Amino acid sequence: MDDKSSANTQVKLAVVVVTLNEEENIEDCLDSLSFVDDIVVVDSGSTDRTVELCRAKGARVFHNEWKGYIEQKNYALSLVNSEWVLSLDADERISRKLREEIIAELKNPSADGYDIPRLAYYINRWMYRGGWYPDRKLRLFRRGKGFWTGENPHDRISVGDGKVGRLEGIIYHLSFSDIASHVATLNRFSTIGAQERMKKGKGSGIIFAVIRPVFTFVKMYFIRLGFLEGAPGFIAASLSAYHVFSKYWKIMEMMENGDWPSEG
Repeated sequence: MDDKSSANTQVKLAVVVVTLNEEENIEDCLDSLSFVDDIVVVDSGSTDRTVELCRAKGARVFHNEWKGYIEQKNYALSLVNSEWVLSLDADERISRKLREEIIAELKNPSADGYDIPRLAYYINRWMYRGGWYPDRKLRLFRRGKGFWTGENPHDRISVGDGKVGRLEGIIYHLSFSDIASHVATLNRFSTIGAQERMKKGKGSGIIFAVIRPVFTFVKMYFIRLGFLEGAPGFIAASLSAYHVFSKYWKIMEMMENGDWPSEG
């Protein structure tokens, strides 16, 4: 039975995915979305087979120059015509239980948006502790009610004063497979985060750069039981502390150099 035949009798649902060189992930991601009516992919200039693979899966693919996580995802929303939207990253997959929940819930929606638990696979381990799970994200929402907000690179969906419900099926997140890829991403994110704070006139000091990383490690590794995840738990807590330190130290460097980004 085609999953789409079940969804077509319900409220129309679209999925939006933003991509850049995701050929290793995108096919499995889109295969988990066979129940939706429309898949919108916004690509920012892939040089691998991402665009080709998306089109082969029946997705509508658009190109848009990268201006930021929030900006790119809101642009993707502008291309959607359905009543409901599900936002997914290329390294995420929908579980069978979540698929069934979404189909059932959209027959008679009780909210304007729904947050969904996310389970990450990190360095060959499913991460249930250390603050990694349930890691709820609001990803399913009524079009026109939800939009992306937050502070790059940490975007989030807001439905304003709309009602938010909860689903229990999981989004699987195929996170980092090794330390090198995690460090590379954290370095990129810390730079973006530092620039965003500088734009808003938020500075830093040695206290932030020293105390907050320590607190981050203690919270993840001890308070949230990351030590029960073995080596991946220690690595994750350590690199998260490094990320916090790196962001605040970069802010201090920008302040010292007078490198205040333009708001224009």
